[in-house]
Amino acid sequence: MTAPTPQPQRGPLIDRYGRVHRDLRISVTDRCSLRCTYCMPEDGVPWLPRLTMLTTPEVVRLAGIAVSLGIEEIRLTGGEPLLRRDLVDVVAGLAALDPAPEISMTTNGIGLEKTASALREAGMTRVNVSLDTLRRETFIQLAKRDRLHDTLAGIRAAAEAGLTPVKLNTVLMRDINDQDAPDLLGFALEHGYELRFIEQMPLDAQHQWDRSQMVTGEEILSLLRPRFDLEPLPDEARGSAPAELFLVNGGPATVGVIASVTMPFCGTCDRVRLTADGQVRNCLFATGETDLREPMRQGASDDELAQIFRDSIGAKLPGHGINEPHFLQPPRPMSAIGG
Repeated sequence: MTAPTPQPQRGPLIDRYGRVHRDLRISVTDRCSLRCTYCMPEDGVPWLPRLTMLTTPEVVRLAGIAVSLGIEEIRLTGGEPLLRRDLVDVVAGLAALDPAPEISMTTNGIGLEKTASALREAGMTRVNVSLDTLRRETFIQLAKRDRLHDTLAGIRAAAEAGLTPVKLNTVLMRDINDQDAPDLLGFALEHGYELRFIEQMPLDAQHQWDRSQMVTGEEILSLLRPRFDLEPLPDEARGSAPAELFLVNGGPATVGVIASVTMPFCGTCDRVRLTADGQVRNCLFATGETDLREPMRQGASDDELAQIFRDSIGAKLPGHGINEPHFLQPPRPMSAIGG
């Protein structure tokens, strides 16, 4: 008797704790144009070998498999994704998938002024831009590069191109830019951007993260409240989003706080990550990865690659464990994982 032809495996991607995964973060490069102190040292880190990096057809193929498993949103990350020369082609390939996912990007904004329109035309819907200060001297102190003007130009270009809502991501560093929080929120409100403050996480290449130096979510709110009236939105408004949202001065504008360390939201996490060199990570803080690149390059079928996705999600832990005594920081820094 002839064996039945295997049927494609369809979604959803559900882990053993019942979490349904709908959000895929794809890192398209580990290289970056800044050297933010909470990410890497000023002289950088060794980059991934180019031959290990996924090509555009490989990225699109794996993304298509993920979409068949229920992924609805794809966020392009890095490193700095704008350093990938064929980024527009990547976006166009993802936008051609059926069903088409929502495509967004996390970026430092440098180079966005020149590419925002092309990215929008290719199918990108919105961007998150990292902005930790509005002061040039502080930007240089944090990023080790004098590029604040380029970041601000990129933010403006994104809004003009329709990559909206433009979201701003801010990491506060104690005694460096923590007092900038109210001005950053004022800037976001003035221009119609959505601001999200993020607790510093143990993902730096130097492995020098110090909990005592982290500006907590509660501290962030205490920095904002003298200038703004903040009203928390109900939990149901948050859903699986990482940010706790607050109405600012009665709304409709909001500000978000992503307190990954002090108030983990692992129970509603719906994210899975694909690194630039083709490794599946079922948690941002996972110490292990699952290889997709080599099986794909050795001829694995879509169904076989789908099963690798499933197996990785099936092994996901209930939480990141940062607050547990046995916690180990991932070997890879954020730039090599992708946010």
